[in-house]
Amino acid sequence: MGGRDVTTTCPECEGPVDLAGDVRLSEITQCPDCSSELEVVGLDPVKLALAPEIEEDWGE
Repeated sequence: MGGRDVTTTCPECEGPVDLAGDVRLSEITQCPDCSSELEVVGLDPVKLALAPEIEEDWGE
């Protein structure tokens, strides 16, 4: 993205999410309004999706 700041929308609450600097695919951020963990899934335009839940590994 060339280091410029980007504002996009949270897919959960539709609130604004500011991303600073170089935005990278698969980067994880948090929505300042609803606290959802979000993953960058697109770069042109920047698109966010809910980050996948980390599943616990019980040694199975």
